[in-house]
Amino acid sequence: MNNNDIVPGFDEEKDESLRIKLQKVDGVDGGLVLYLTGYIDTYNSNFFQKRITRAVETGFSKLIFNCSGLTYVSSTGIGSFTAFLKAVKPRGGDIVLLEIQPRVYEVFQLLGFSQFFTIRDTLDEAVSHFGKTVARPATDIFPKTFKCPVCSTRLRANRSGRFRCSKCRTILAIDQGGQVFLG
Repeated sequence: MNNNDIVPGFDEEKDESLRIKLQKVDGVDGGLVLYLTGYIDTYNSNFFQKRITRAVETGFSKLIFNCSGLTYVSSTGIGSFTAFLKAVKPRGGDIVLLEIQPRVYEVFQLLGFSQFFTIRDTLDEAVSHFGKTVARPATDIFPKTFKCPVCSTRLRANRSGRFRCSKCRTILAIDQGGQVFLG
């Protein structure tokens, strides 16, 4: 199945700097996975916005962006993701970013947008996001917002692991219980 079979006219325009492959999500009404390969910047963001807007207008409102092949996103690109979020929310939809690369995630975090988007590690986790109710049980620890123990910058962790503070670059670790440690 090609992109035009899923969203009529999707591949009318091409841009070699950003390739998008579509896949319907079984069991999720209005669910669509968009595999992104390349980069999103000021020059190709209009192309990106037109393609995704076409998918939303076709009836897809639960969008999973697989970012494993995305090497760079500028602030203009992040603005595009924000516009998509505003477009799908009134339609009962949402956006999930999947397999986001550390360099790309850092841009989201530096600009303060990481807290607005749901970020997951696997396609199963992303799909299950759309099957859940909006209210989370009190036992959920992640995503966790906390202050960097060195510079007090507010940070957000979507899972346990190691990462750098976006401001002071200190290496931090957060365990399964949500406890934050240096290095």
